[in-house]
Amino acid sequence: MLRTRILTALVLAPLAIALVFLAPAWIFRAAVGLLLLIGTWEFRRLAGLRRTPGLILLVLQALCMALMFIYWPIVEKHAFVFLLAGCVAWCLMLLRLAFYHDGQTPDFSFQTNSFLSAFASITICCFSLVWLRDQVHGEFLILLLLIIIWAADIGAYFSGRQFGRTKLAPAISPKKTWEGVAGGIVLSSITALLLTRYTPGLQAAAGPLAILVAVTVFASVCGDLFISVHKRTVKLKDSGKIFPGHGGVLDRFDSLLAGAPFFALGVGILNS
Repeated sequence: MLRTRILTALVLAPLAIALVFLAPAWIFRAAVGLLLLIGTWEFRRLAGLRRTPGLILLVLQALCMALMFIYWPIVEKHAFVFLLAGCVAWCLMLLRLAFYHDGQTPDFSFQTNSFLSAFASITICCFSLVWLRDQVHGEFLILLLLIIIWAADIGAYFSGRQFGRTKLAPAISPKKTWEGVAGGIVLSSITALLLTRYTPGLQAAAGPLAILVAVTVFASVCGDLFISVHKRTVKLKDSGKIFPGHGGVLDRFDSLLAGAPFFALGVGILNS
């Protein structure tokens, strides 16, 4: 299992970097849109939706993305408003973490909230990634975001194993600890400081950059927990099987789902 995960990661990482740096803008948008539409289809299972509501969710999401891309020059002018609204929406959606309890069932209320959460989270992530890629040296901004999240995972894993004592959300993810989150933030901050010194895209002092990294990492952790709540409620181990050893799109990119809008909003503020 571990070998499969490593092999898949070794294939995915170069493909992701090639897509970010070498693909034209329209191919990047198409790839992000397709990937997130697959994530939308996976979300229907996590939301406990039947086939018809799931198809409605997929069609609405595809229509929203199509309109976003067609009218991108107009939409992009209001990027700050959309990013701020997206982050506020995520804060509201994350309130669901506080109300999760063992034995929760996918009733009508859960299905309705999950339908809306799926549409909102996928749309916000799509807009954030496309907007970041369109910025001056946007390729490096996307790379920085990915490295922050990857470094946070690595830092959290090792610091959690070594120092983890205080559970972050035991009912949702028993292995996550506050010490692990802190380790992830530290490693991501160091990595981001080193990377921004030698790459273009984001010029920020150490203090503001550290705040941006901390917010991004914490949001990404919450995104992971958000997907875990759905998987636990509908009793699924993985959201899908598209990536061998990793599961589905939402298993692999759950951290990016929530981390991207907070990172994009921070970049917009720091570069303004």
